[in-house]
Amino acid sequence: MIGKRATGRSMLPFIPGSERMSRPNEMDLPFSLLQFYATAPYTCSYLPNERARSQVATPTHLINTEVYGHLVRRGFRRSGIFTYRPNCDACHACVPVRLLTERFTANRSQRRSIRAHSDLQVRELPLAFQDRHYQLYLRYQTARHAGGGMDQDSNEQYANFLLQSRVDTRLIEFSRDGEPCMISIIDVINDGLSSVYTFYDPDLRPASLGTYNIVWQIAQCVANHLPYLYLGYWIRDCPKMSYKARFKPLQGLIAGQWQDLPDDIVRRSQYARP
Repeated sequence: MIGKRATGRSMLPFIPGSERMSRPNEMDLPFSLLQFYATAPYTCSYLPNERARSQVATPTHLINTEVYGHLVRRGFRRSGIFTYRPNCDACHACVPVRLLTERFTANRSQRRSIRAHSDLQVRELPLAFQDRHYQLYLRYQTARHAGGGMDQDSNEQYANFLLQSRVDTRLIEFSRDGEPCMISIIDVINDGLSSVYTFYDPDLRPASLGTYNIVWQIAQCVANHLPYLYLGYWIRDCPKMSYKARFKPLQGLIAGQWQDLPDDIVRRSQYARP
């Protein structure tokens, strides 16, 4: 998957590894057969002193790539085979966001990240367990999310989180001198890519691997004529999630409609889902 230059109207610089991804033939399963339920409240992972609740789509075996694409456009995400979206009682801070890929223009820091990591080797691998990927995942969690619980994940928990999927999912390995330094899990849907999770070597210099990875995914979208890169949830007051606003133009799912997010920082109450 390395070597084809991205085409289109984007001002994005060429990135190695940007070529067409294969697309499977999808089964036509009835979206109307899905059912949804709300979880019990639990401690929020992103905002202190908040209680969260999720809405989960079931049954999981009916959620193929086509159905999942419909759900993503309605603000859902997945963790393993479970598809969910925030459904909190009082808080509406989580805003589903997507990037308009052909209108993206890399800023100075994003162009710098491309130059810094242009030597990375990129390859698509089977969605299967590799111990060196798992060890990299643990190092990343320990450095970036210590005490959050995921730094103690067993190999089974890791596999359930990232390697279990009923949709078109790709495992992308970025390496330097033969050593994996970043892994990205990406779902392919009919109008874009959905970025599931990325982890990387926290000690690698120069930094900005996360920035490089998002720009690389944008390039993949442009190469495959996919208009959107779905980035999950933007949370203004959570540093782990607010960085997504640095990639523009960004749209948010607001009151059931995808709308351009303004450049200025806005109040969370403006984005409450009814």
